[in-house]
Order: sequence, then structure tokens, then C-alpha cells
Amino acid sequence: MRTLPPGCGRVRKALLIVVVILVLDFLTKQLVRTHLDLHEVIPLTPFLNLVHVQNTGAAFGMFSSLGRGFFILVALTASVGIVIYMARVPDHRTILAMVLAGALGNLADRVFLGHVTDFVDVHIGRLHWPAFNVADSALTVSIALLLLSGFRKPSSQSGKKDEEGGVLSQ
Repeated sequence: MRTLPPGCGRVRKALLIVVVILVLDFLTKQLVRTHLDLHEVIPLTPFLNLVHVQNTGAAFGMFSSLGRGFFILVALTASVGIVIYMARVPDHRTILAMVLAGALGNLADRVFLGHVTDFVDVHIGRLHWPAFNVADSALTVSIALLLLSGFRKPSSQSGKKDEEGGVLSQ
């Protein structure tokens, strides 16, 4: 029976996370592009709308004047950096997979459409948070988790490690 190298299970899990997020991001954006006119709003709850927005900038539409090529270059560079880091450092692979999926999801929109499709509109009365999508959600949640993990006390290096590099006991 063939055994897998140490860490292979975590790499597979990370790849699965990337694929699942990319598929969800693609499908939800495609549904919005197919069934909602541009700028159409469908109220879902008193604080949540489904909308169809095209974002040519970064988060919240900022820096759109920098152009499509700039954002494609940034996303490609970040994605390559994340993959290299994930290959070398086993810590936070799951979280980094979410960052990677978010970057790739919005990168695909920029490359093929020239803009990112956003569709979730959270609001309180007339105060609206900028619209976002599944890729943006993955990026936001993963970056928050990375920041929170920076505040945690590091685990002891004296603990036993399992075959994937995780601490079994201390």
C-alpha cells in the first residue's frame, strides 16, 4: 500500500476549499448576471438586498482609476505568493486557501469580463455597505481569521505532530 507524504492531506483539503469557493463564486455570479438586470435590486429582508453591480475597482470600488491591468497583476502576484507560501509553510493552509480562492474568483471576473460582479447588499435603512460577492466574503473572513490567529499564543514546539504536521499533544 502506498503512503502519502506528510502534509499531503492538508494540501488536498486546501485545494478542495479553493475549488468549492471558486465554484460557489462562479455559480452565484452567473445566476446574478443571468437573472438580474444591471443595478436591479431585489429586497430579501429589511437589511439585505440582492443586487447586480459591476465593480471595476478594488474593495468597495476604490482605486478604479488604476485600471483593470493593475488589479489583474496584483491578483496574479498575490496568488502566486500565496501558493508558494502554502507549499513551504503548513500553518494556516486552510485560511490561505480561502484567500487564494477569493483572489482567483475576482481575478477570473476581471480577466473575462473586465469587472467584478457583486450582488450582496447589506444595509440599515438608507446606509448601505458596498455590495460584495462570495469571493469577497472568502477574502474578508480569511483575512480576519489570519489577524485573529496572530493574537493567539503560539503552540509549543514540544508537542507530538501527526502525519500532517498538526500538534497531537503537548
